[in-house]
Amino acid sequence: MNYPWPEPGTPLEQVATPMPVIDEARLAANIARVQAYCDSHGKAFRPHIKTHKIAAVARQQVEAGAVGLNCQKVTEAEVFADAGFEDILITYNILGTAKLARLKALNARVTKLAVVADSETTIAGLAATFDASRPLTVLIECDTGAKRCGVQTPEAAVALAEKIAAAPGLRFGGIMTYPATGGAEQVEAFIVRTMALLSEKGIECPMRSSGGSPDLFSAHLVPSATEHRAGTYVYNDRSMVRAGHCSNDDLAMHILATVVSRPAPDRAVLDSGSKALTSDLLGFTDYGAIAGFEGARVVSLSEEHAVVDLTDCKTPFPEIGSMVKVVPNHTCVVTNLFDRMVFHRDGIVSRVENVDARGTVW
Repeated sequence: MNYPWPEPGTPLEQVATPMPVIDEARLAANIARVQAYCDSHGKAFRPHIKTHKIAAVARQQVEAGAVGLNCQKVTEAEVFADAGFEDILITYNILGTAKLARLKALNARVTKLAVVADSETTIAGLAATFDASRPLTVLIECDTGAKRCGVQTPEAAVALAEKIAAAPGLRFGGIMTYPATGGAEQVEAFIVRTMALLSEKGIECPMRSSGGSPDLFSAHLVPSATEHRAGTYVYNDRSMVRAGHCSNDDLAMHILATVVSRPAPDRAVLDSGSKALTSDLLGFTDYGAIAGFEGARVVSLSEEHAVVDLTDCKTPFPEIGSMVKVVPNHTCVVTNLFDRMVFHRDGIVSRVENVDARGTVW
């Protein structure tokens, strides 16, 4: 199917909806702001590309000073390796014959590839796959309070580090964590204790990677971390505004949508259903806000319809056929719903980029 992708110079009013639109100036400002913060604190910055999945945006981040990329899955990393990126950290336990074979092939062509592990099972699979001719760097994932993946104690981290160090095909690279919001003190204590125990064993811990967009500007409170990872900051979203990470003026992504129905005075329907907006609530009671129309709430999603409750909206809402901009709760999920993203400057299309790693979820 030939989708009517807009040419540069096209006004956003002529773009077919629903469509994510990215503000170039805000995108560039977000990248510069975060890189400057990390630089000022002497901390390496590694952007998580799951937010945008676009090679061109990753290049902007690296050109601004990012040390490398953070990917989440093997196939996602393959896309960015194909695009020429040579420093990639995959922050996920990689298991199974098919994935390990792909990982080995990826390691053979990427200058600096690293993965994480938090169990003997994961390490055993990696050790059986790689050999001394082309070893793989492995970091231990540590749970410092987020209650997701990760070893539970510094002692457990050291035990796994010893197994990695003993495997001819593996190289111990350090530790990695995705902490709970506001958990800087706990992260620092975990890293310091782990480093002390590793030192007693004569094992170096060169990389200490922490992460998260909500706590990005608290990264300096974890001085023992050598780098910080974050993704959402590049576009920002409604959850980041709520967290105080940014303001509405820092929102680079909106979902351009058309009002397709006004069935009642207190209700409107948009063409941006669950196939265009994320169903993630992230603590909200609705699925998005409408820029410029405070109080208008996207209260339900079906596949092709977004129902907007106008009960608390004091500004006259646009009529049928008009366009609005939806602020998504979670921008990262929206990215994976579209083949391309439309970028604009002052409401005029500047470029259209393929979402290069769309669907790369294994």
